Amino acid sequence: MCSEMMSNRTKALFFDIDGTLMSEKTRRVPQSASRALEEARKKGHLVFINTGRVLCHLGEIRSQVEADGYLCGCGTCIVMDGKILYYHHIPRERGIAIKKDIDACGLDGALEGRDGIYMHRTPSRIPLVEKLKNDIRHSGAPTPYFWEDHCYDFDKFYIGSDKDSRCRELFGRIKDMEVIDRGNGFYECVPRGHSKATAIDLVLKRCGVSLDDAYVFGDSGNDLSMFRYGRNCILMGHHSPELEPYATFVTKTVEEDGIAYAMKELGII
Repeated sequence: MCSEMMSNRTKALFFDIDGTLMSEKTRRVPQSASRALEEARKKGHLVFINTGRVLCHLGEIRSQVEADGYLCGCGTCIVMDGKILYYHHIPRERGIAIKKDIDACGLDGALEGRDGIYMHRTPSRIPLVEKLKNDIRHSGAPTPYFWEDHCYDFDKFYIGSDKDSRCRELFGRIKDMEVIDRGNGFYECVPRGHSKATAIDLVLKRCGVSLDDAYVFGDSGNDLSMFRYGRNCILMGHHSPELEPYATFVTKTVEEDGIAYAMKELGII
């Protein structure tokens, strides 16, 4: 697709989901954003979803917007033209050891894989983790096995802690993972060498688009790598302060039609 259409597709646009494209209040993409992405594609630009969510957890966004590709799991899986361009998972035995370390250090959460999300059978003692588990179940993401099973692979994981958790000890045991502090005692853990930035780099090279023609849209801590990498970085009105030094344009919030506003102001549509 890319090599055939780049004479018309002059820009590549990369969008985070939660808090960027999709409102965390309504769980919907505003109509203004959907129309803006549709118009951008009609003008010949490439639209990509670049998310921490794994492939099986994209049902909500795929039902609301169309895109040219999906960069999933913080760079661990890249899908273009309906085909997997790149995929990396944590080796099975290493994954089993990581699960034991998480349990031993008193944290809990969700193991995220291309084919499913895996959680403990029993309720979590950490209220915010239990809420996370319920949100995942209600989102429609497949949960074919439980945390305690060892018959699956996972790509990354999202874990929460409380006052009884030994986070520092756990992080010392998982030095092969990049730990992203998401606030409120939550951490997103991704295999080193993978990020939203590595995914963008691979896609730009694949499509022959220069970094000057790439635009990234984000709001939270796991967007930091793509903000450091990018040259055109659009920051949502509600955002993590750590992204501010890298932003080239600050737009409005999702609910205030921030995506459409930015794309119009920047001349993309």
